[in-house]
Amino acid sequence: MRAANLIELPGRISKPRRARGARAVFLKPEETLAVLRLAKERSVRDWAMVLLAYRHGLRASEVCGLRLRDIDVKSGSITISRLKGSMLTVQPLYAHRGQPLLDETVALRAWLRDRGQDGSDFLFTSQKGGRMCRSAFFRVFQSVSGAAGLASEKRHPHVLKHSLASHLVAGNVNLALVKQCLGHRSITSTMQYVGTSDGQAAEAAGAALMSIF
Repeated sequence: MRAANLIELPGRISKPRRARGARAVFLKPEETLAVLRLAKERSVRDWAMVLLAYRHGLRASEVCGLRLRDIDVKSGSITISRLKGSMLTVQPLYAHRGQPLLDETVALRAWLRDRGQDGSDFLFTSQKGGRMCRSAFFRVFQSVSGAAGLASEKRHPHVLKHSLASHLVAGNVNLALVKQCLGHRSITSTMQYVGTSDGQAAEAAGAALMSIF
């Protein structure tokens, strides 16, 4: 089946359309790291944006809507006001041991040092100053995901939210905890990601049997 194309309408960026019952598109762990690596090479701002979007399952608008007051690097917390009826949550910022590309505290400290003082209270600002718009974040992600050689259906920033959910489910994280990480009000929204791990489980089983037999 041909992958859905990204749909760009005047003034807005739309997610790829997904057929009812189709599985969410997500990044493999190595693809996630490749995107983060290329984002960091572009700028610490781009690295921090993509990393927060992945680690907290944020939509593009939610990333761009973050304000300076929402981040407390000293205490290691982030306040997330989610859209579309999702919950407001306060989550820890993760200092990932063993993989520097996933260290949120390092990424945010680096960005806050570089961030210009233009009077804006938004966390992520554009090169011209002022709030970073969601279409600009889309272009950043499209650029780094394209440079990483990802398929076209994986070049929308919403894939980061799907990827976090998929990786947590594949890691056998309790669904109630996955729900909290994603800010879902209903466990039904979280359940859509359970099927994503079926393919991963099949691949893992096949690899295990190959090693045995």
